[in-house]
Amino acid sequence: MTRRGLIFIGLAAPLFADDSREVWELLAQVAGALSEGNIDEFLQAFDRAMPEYRALELNVSSLLRQYDVRSSIEPLDEETKGLTHIVDLDWLLELIEQQDNTNITRRRERIHCEVVKRGKAWKVTKIEPIAFFAPPK
Repeated sequence: MTRRGLIFIGLAAPLFADDSREVWELLAQVAGALSEGNIDEFLQAFDRAMPEYRALELNVSSLLRQYDVRSSIEPLDEETKGLTHIVDLDWLLELIEQQDNTNITRRRERIHCEVVKRGKAWKVTKIEPIAFFAPPK
């Protein structure tokens, strides 16, 4: 490898680190918006062209109408394929029924996300399973 190639690799590494940090910040904002009951901020992070976008929107709006939500995430894995960051999260939801705050449901699941940069903004283009964000039955 030439010296020029080595310099390029050295300069590119911090860029990938910045991308990774931005992706994690976006996902933390998503979890925070859910905890705040802010559906608009939550959905803003998602690509509206995502195949399951409407189902996600319906699930989350229904969830937030019925429950106060505490949401937290922990990173498990991250992989980069081209411009896509593939991320697995340990996502914890604590759902407190608004009509009876003694009724609490806890959910914890491995959530798979794909995040892509669209212009200057990162967007979640895939999140699974969508049913994780539905209200309890």
